[in-house]
Amino acid sequence: MTTANKETKTLDEFLAENPNVDVTQYWERCWGILSELKEKISKRFPNLEQHPSTFDREYYTSPNGEFEGSYKAWTGEGAEWVVNSWIGNRKASILDMNTTAFLGQETDVPHLVIVFGTVPHLFCYADYTPRKNLLTNVDYLDKYYGDEVNDWYMKLRSDENFHWSVSHGNYMRALINPATQSLMGELNHDNIDILEKYLHEMVDRWLGWLENAEAVPMEDRAELQRNDHIIREMGYARDPMNKLAANVFGADEVENMIKLRMGSEQMQANKTYK
Repeated sequence: MTTANKETKTLDEFLAENPNVDVTQYWERCWGILSELKEKISKRFPNLEQHPSTFDREYYTSPNGEFEGSYKAWTGEGAEWVVNSWIGNRKASILDMNTTAFLGQETDVPHLVIVFGTVPHLFCYADYTPRKNLLTNVDYLDKYYGDEVNDWYMKLRSDENFHWSVSHGNYMRALINPATQSLMGELNHDNIDILEKYLHEMVDRWLGWLENAEAVPMEDRAELQRNDHIIREMGYARDPMNKLAANVFGADEVENMIKLRMGSEQMQANKTYK
């Protein structure tokens, strides 16, 4: 499929235009930002422990050496699955880097998803993933996606340095909410500066929500966890990026990687629903 609109171009199309760009310096910058954000999260959850399923993934490569990466995930009281990871080829344009925090059911504060990428254009996905239906629970909508977040969101969304990036995956588009940024722009340090400021503000606000959150009643937590786990599973399983990884690692290994990324072992071991 060929597309002309830059908002709907596939990752393959972007990569085909510039397939061999060395993005190492931008990996260092973006990975450093994500690592700083992860440390902020870790200070809020001091009892996090790295999940054993990720012990052998602190650095790995594809069989042909084309891709490399790191995948580390932690779990603990209040936070079911905190991830800091990257994968790609720093010499050949393509990188996917993220810091993600899927919370426990003690509160209904939105989850946190932050992604940097290069194709080799700069990509950023940033999201407060809701825990309730925003179309029917307008109190939740107003609490977490109200005027403050709306104005902050619109300021970046209107920045002429960036344009919207449309996912070709229908589930990924279903995840979009009033705080979702899915943006692409030129790969340069000025644009990274803009996003760095935005993402630190994002995490700081989220940490403030956690400090002031009300506890979810015990009788509601199992159903909340069921919904949380569905979102975790589908968000990874239906990511169109999996097709790129399958070309490098093979379909069977990518299936194993998807289960690792979603934390299937952790979900199975800790689920409270039937």
